[in-house]
Amino acid sequence: MRGSAGWRWSAFVCFAMVGLLWVGSSLAADPAALKGWEKESEYNGFYKASEMDQFKGTVEEIVEIVPLPGMAPGVGLKVKDQDGDMVNVQLGPKSFVKPDSIGLKKGDKVKVKGVWADIGDKEVFMASKVKKSEEVELKVRRTRDGTPYWTMTPEELAREKDDAS
Repeated sequence: MRGSAGWRWSAFVCFAMVGLLWVGSSLAADPAALKGWEKESEYNGFYKASEMDQFKGTVEEIVEIVPLPGMAPGVGLKVKDQDGDMVNVQLGPKSFVKPDSIGLKKGDKVKVKGVWADIGDKEVFMASKVKKSEEVELKVRRTRDGTPYWTMTPEELAREKDDAS
């Protein structure tokens, strides 16, 4: 990347990954904040990275979710896709996912990457990232294998930061 656009992108990636490191280390102190969201949990078993998909749409609402009974609260989006269908997008635990960190709000046009899953009696979209613009995205899982960032150690997050740079 050239010029100031490349610099801004590098600065954003660095800022986002530093934020992940800070949030990741603060989560270790409160395991209840991740109840049901753990790496080997039933919930994460629904995420099949080999079935990656994506769609574009408009954010209609940012909502609190509890995907399975007994889980800690999470954050989701209701996104109207290009066909006019409402998609329930699941981002991750409330203690980790901060949509306002990228200024995400109702009416924003987004591109969502992740996988479709049937959880309970609902079809949902488990996101790996939500892209608001070329420079602004919220990453919650590794795209290549679906590992949730909230389950990573500070060392693993540091490696992710190095890979993104």
